[in-house]
Amino acid sequence: MKRKDKIAVSVIAVFAVGVLVYLVAPAVLGSKRQTTNDAFVAADFTLVAPRVAGFIKEVLVEDNQRVKAGQLLALIDDRDFRAAAQAADADTLVAQAQLKNATATLERQSSVIAQAQATVAADRAEMAFAEHELNRYNHLAGVGAGTVQNAQQAKTRIDQATARLANATAVLAAERKQVEILTARRDAAEGGLKRAQAALELASFQLSYTRIVAPVDGMVGERAVRVGAYVTPGSKILAVVPLADAYVVANFQETQLSHMHAGQAVQVRVDSLDGELLNGHLESLAPATGVTFASVKPDNATGNFTKVVQRIPVKIVLEPGQAHAERLRVGMSVEASVDTQPVAKNREVAQQ
Repeated sequence: MKRKDKIAVSVIAVFAVGVLVYLVAPAVLGSKRQTTNDAFVAADFTLVAPRVAGFIKEVLVEDNQRVKAGQLLALIDDRDFRAAAQAADADTLVAQAQLKNATATLERQSSVIAQAQATVAADRAEMAFAEHELNRYNHLAGVGAGTVQNAQQAKTRIDQATARLANATAVLAAERKQVEILTARRDAAEGGLKRAQAALELASFQLSYTRIVAPVDGMVGERAVRVGAYVTPGSKILAVVPLADAYVVANFQETQLSHMHAGQAVQVRVDSLDGELLNGHLESLAPATGVTFASVKPDNATGNFTKVVQRIPVKIVLEPGQAHAERLRVGMSVEASVDTQPVAKNREVAQQ
């Protein structure tokens, strides 16, 4: 046999051995990798929308710009909201003054009641003195030592003292009743102050909402906001995509899930990165197939039935600190491969 033929035979033999090892090794070593190309990069991005209506005064970010949580993205013209906040602040000051006045009036009422009590005591003493005088003049008139006129004057004075005492007693009762009225006024003033404070807080919130900030760290995408545009609450103006927290959603066939569970190692091959491999782990399996949450679900109870293998979404989290991970973009196509062999078997294979 010629030397070239020997070399060719050797190459073919090596290739055949390699193919045999590739086919037999998984069965011998127990390696079971489940692979799918129905996978893509995803992230829990946030659609930013204003909470108040108004005209955009300034836009502070550009397309595809990286932003930090709390960073100012855009400003809404705040003149109307600032005026409303100032009016609410003035109403709060008025309510505070009304509460102070009601409180002071209620506190002063105790002095008024004390004064009325003193008046009642004085009138009661005057009445007692008038009664003593009447008794004395009646006695003198009875023994002929006094005049009837003095007795009549004493009787008039006791009648006047009785009237004054009755008036003072009525005034005292009225002043005591006034406490309830003044307490109600103070409570109403407290309620008015709380209402004014709530209105001020609401106006302050409305004013703060004119500053649109980034909810999370990420990259600006789908920017639709422009200076001078009129925005309304809930209208989408841009999205913030947290690329640092990107993950992979892989849709495996239900027949591939027999030995798949959370925590298993995963290799992700990214199409746009020239097939670069990224490492990750399987975090969770979805609770239902993809069609379960579809708006129009298939009805297998009618007509002829053809069994179709369903797919279950699986969430794969990438390991941190990988060089090419920062180049990922949401929606990129990837190929995911999950190693489903037991951890103990993995260790034995590694040792071999």
